[in-house]
Amino acid sequence: MANPLYDRLFAPLAARPHCLILADGTAIGGAAFLAMVHRAANALRARGVVAGDRIAAQVAKTPEALALYGATVATGAVFLPLNTAYTPAEVDYFVGDATPRLLLADPGKADALAPIAAKHGAAIMTLDAAGRGGFRDICDAQDDAIAVASRGVDDLAALLYTSGTTGRSKGAMLSHGNLLSNAETLAREWRFGADDVLLHALPIFHTHGLFVASNVSLIAGATMRFLPGFDLDAILRLLPQSTVLMGVPTFYTRLLDDARFDRDLVAGMRLFVSGSAPLLAETHVAFEARTGHRILERYGMTETNMNTSNPYDGDRRAGTVGRALPGVDVRVVDPESGTSLAAGETGMVEVRGPNVFKGYWNLPEKTRDEFRDDGFFVTGDLGVLADDGYLTLVGRQKDLIITGGFNVYPKEVELLLDEQPGVLESAVIGVPHPDFGEAVVAVLVPQPGATLDLAAIDAVLREHLARYKQPKALEILPELPRNTMGKVQKNLLRERFATRFASKP
Repeated sequence: MANPLYDRLFAPLAARPHCLILADGTAIGGAAFLAMVHRAANALRARGVVAGDRIAAQVAKTPEALALYGATVATGAVFLPLNTAYTPAEVDYFVGDATPRLLLADPGKADALAPIAAKHGAAIMTLDAAGRGGFRDICDAQDDAIAVASRGVDDLAALLYTSGTTGRSKGAMLSHGNLLSNAETLAREWRFGADDVLLHALPIFHTHGLFVASNVSLIAGATMRFLPGFDLDAILRLLPQSTVLMGVPTFYTRLLDDARFDRDLVAGMRLFVSGSAPLLAETHVAFEARTGHRILERYGMTETNMNTSNPYDGDRRAGTVGRALPGVDVRVVDPESGTSLAAGETGMVEVRGPNVFKGYWNLPEKTRDEFRDDGFFVTGDLGVLADDGYLTLVGRQKDLIITGGFNVYPKEVELLLDEQPGVLESAVIGVPHPDFGEAVVAVLVPQPGATLDLAAIDAVLREHLARYKQPKALEILPELPRNTMGKVQKNLLRERFATRFASKP
């Protein structure tokens, strides 16, 4: 029976000598990992799981957790990974919305989550950071043989909730075809092969770590050095034994902050990929100067997987996220009319392709609102297309500031701020203002040991920006609030400074 994701990602493991290498050097071959997948699939079925059921997992990154994903695919169920940082109250929302058959949790959280699971009709089982627990016990009692569920390309494989940085999370329904098409495209575009060794330090509750890093490695037959998370010393130790690193921008800034990270250390590396949050152009430049490598930045979303990428061969242009991937259409339009804009004009980024999700779980009206009649998905991201197709993102539509009737794109101001002496990074937000509707506020993070000259920074802004774009306040924080994938949570900044002009005309 056909099962698109299982047939391409997991079945070939039976003939592959390599699959995972753990932090302590333990190697798990392809056949051994496939046997883990099969036993986990039989364990799911022993718990009554059938095709279409949701399997929620708030568990640590382990081979057993990755095998659970494969087992969910093999049984025809729908995988729902949950951020390990979510509180019980947050998990309550996801479990209540998705109504999974089974919730897997860390033993330390099981007591708090058990009433939530019971309330929503889910069974709860445990899996800890060592891959042990009640679920593992059931797996160990199962046979390796399995009857794989028949699935089609349009059947759901995963349900991923949006990060919720600007509102209530929505469940994005991702099909076998969505995930498979993207894995095949990325493996081809990024030249992945069986000789590659991916240094995998990303979480697997997120698109980047699960559907980009893991799926691409599996489909290419590559080996994954499977780390529980980002550990600087471990990364530095293992880079000479690897060929690819996928990371978020903080991975690269932390590496650059360490003198041990140099050109000799990465002599055997062929590719560094960055995503999930914008990479500062200065990080891009500093990384090339230190290592001789240009980081490859790409653009994706929970709802779409990857949409664009800087080229493997060609100009990896700092500050851009590259061109549309093969088979994916990207356009920039006027947000109100949907009319395509000329190159160089800022507008709404819209995408269409086999990677784009099937819609939001239990939200048919929201789904209709987010798609154009011609099938393009309205991303909510604002961007600019160059004449040669390179896309530059300038922010989220919800981050757009309208002050005195004028539009201010935060990225334009942030780029200027980030160039100023002593500024490590910045975030520009709009907050309520009695006269202008919204006022532009810039939040600055100083470089370590630096003292910011706010008067000098303000003078530069006045020289280079139209008056309506100039921040009405410059605030300093030791760091910007971020979610687990490194995205700045501007909603929290807006809440913090919401009353900044409450009594000021």
